Amino acid sequence: MSNRPSITERSAQAGPGPASRTLAAFIFASRWLQAPLYLGLIIAQAVYVVLFFVELWHLVENVVATGHISETDVMLSVLALIDIVMIANLLIMVIIGGYETFVSKIRVQGHHDEPEWLSHVNTNLLKVKLAVSIISISSIHLLKTFIEVGRMDDGVVRNADGSVLYSWDGVLWEVVIHLAFIVSAIALAWIDRMSQHHATGRSGGLSVGKIEAGLREDPVRSSAPDDFVTVRLPAGAPLPAGAEIVSNDR
Repeated sequence: MSNRPSITERSAQAGPGPASRTLAAFIFASRWLQAPLYLGLIIAQAVYVVLFFVELWHLVENVVATGHISETDVMLSVLALIDIVMIANLLIMVIIGGYETFVSKIRVQGHHDEPEWLSHVNTNLLKVKLAVSIISISSIHLLKTFIEVGRMDDGVVRNADGSVLYSWDGVLWEVVIHLAFIVSAIALAWIDRMSQHHATGRSGGLSVGKIEAGLREDPVRSSAPDDFVTVRLPAGAPLPAGAEIVSNDR
């Protein structure tokens, strides 16, 4: 009986052919098509920078031209500036997080300006952070609406030209939409937590606490020289009870 591998076994051992590898490389390289999209968002952020200083100039101009300005007008102008900043922060999160997740690693580890969330960014975390940012922006708009509602007359707020700026129905729908954003963010955070919980359950959830509990429950096994478990711990982490350093060459 021949020990030569069959044709099927040889094909399986050979791996994918040149055409398959070329197609896979081409599909993987297609992720760079998203790079111009993030460059476009950078241009949009530059537009928001210009808009910020235009709004700031209008605020200063109103104060200098009129000599006096009400607290409500100042608050509305400041809220408009904060709104622009929040949207700019959202753009930064989408640009950096999206590029890091879907295109290529930015490789800024060890940089003193590295964002804290960038080291563990993933799709679920990015969705949650985007949802929280959208809630923050919605809160700013809702606060501006509440300030304007203070001068509501007959259920509406009118502009200087007489057009309707706010109404009771409009304010109610703004509150409902804001609550919908909050519910969506909670749902995303819950889904992210559940996915992490299931991933930990499938992997067995090995931790220092479980290792320590196992060593305490089976002291005979822990003292046996030929039967041990090698575990790598973070630098500076305390050793579990009954554990000892076997090798620190690596």
